[in-house]
Amino acid sequence: MKKDIQPSNYRPVAFKDLSNGDVFVSRSTVDTKDTIEIDGETYPLVKLEISSTSHPFYTGKSKLVDTAGMVDKFNSRYGNRSK
Repeated sequence: MKKDIQPSNYRPVAFKDLSNGDVFVSRSTVDTKDTIEIDGETYPLVKLEISSTSHPFYTGKSKLVDTAGMVDKFNSRYGNRSK
């Protein structure tokens, strides 16, 4: 590994999902003024609106949109306009 290739502020950072309260720690260079204490350690805190623990695609709670039906409806309504 090359020396001095990583930024100097590469450190553990806590990310908090505001929609469900889950917190996970990862390494990052993000700048933040907020902090949080986890297991006696103080970490910089980044607040997220959505993460993989609350995103509908990853939780399996997503609604499927019937795009084929929408295309057929559009074609039946506007398909004959080119004549």
